[in-house]
Amino acid sequence: MFAAFRRRFSPARAAPALFAVMWSTGFVGAKYGLPHAEPFRFLTWRMFIVCLLLGALVLFLRPRLPPFSAAWRMAVAGVLIHGGYLGGVFSALAAGVNIAVVAVIVGAQPIATACLVGPMLGEKVRGRQWLGFALGFAGVWLVLAEKMEFAAFAEPGALFSFAALASITAGTVYQKRHCATMDLSAGMLIQYAAAFLAMLAATVLTGEGAVSWTGEFAWAMAWLVFVLSLGSIGLLAFLIRERAMSATASLFYLASPLAAFWGFLFFGELLNAAALVGIALTCAGVAMVGSGSDSGGRSSS
Repeated sequence: MFAAFRRRFSPARAAPALFAVMWSTGFVGAKYGLPHAEPFRFLTWRMFIVCLLLGALVLFLRPRLPPFSAAWRMAVAGVLIHGGYLGGVFSALAAGVNIAVVAVIVGAQPIATACLVGPMLGEKVRGRQWLGFALGFAGVWLVLAEKMEFAAFAEPGALFSFAALASITAGTVYQKRHCATMDLSAGMLIQYAAAFLAMLAATVLTGEGAVSWTGEFAWAMAWLVFVLSLGSIGLLAFLIRERAMSATASLFYLASPLAAFWGFLFFGELLNAAALVGIALTCAGVAMVGSGSDSGGRSSS
């Protein structure tokens, strides 16, 4: 009986839900932190702190370091997932783009990924899964519709959101193809070190000002470092390694409904009937994608 319980509630089974919950808090942390620091300098500090923590972990665990041919691929994935995605999202928010608009744009990531997994990874996306992707995106739209300012889609700052969408889509597919079997501690250190250098270069080129180290900013930084950069990204790397890419990508749909729930729980933001329907559609869509995918999904490259 105990063995059956462990199989049913194993860490591998809990990882998708835990990832979705952690990932959904990212917009909240960014909202608290950005008033005190410009986007690239904010991210430079974030990546630097993460590198220090992962460096200590690597010294403790002493994993086998990858050869250069594999390390540079990890670095490319890191720049795309951490630098390009976060840099785009933070820049869009700093430019004043509505959070709901940013969330809807980057929320198209599962569909964008589904279009790539066939030619890039050889994964077959079945009709049931395409329906799930469509339902999921429709659900995200309904959850955020009341808060969206549609004119913001045409603002120049919205381009940062589209850049973030392209970057995380390319980065996750690239990691699945080239880095899926990487050691998590050493691989994440390489990825974050590459993202740190990219964000440092962007900070210097844009001439961003100093950080205001208030208590609120320190709290936001700690949350983003431990819960997002270490917790959710570690789970994402695990899921990319263990699951089909289409099923993993569909989990990003859950970020918007969960973020709406956090807004209701912590900030008193009410959810209307359309948002509740949207949450149900999103959950149904993710379930359809997951049930139609292969259980494995390890890359052979």
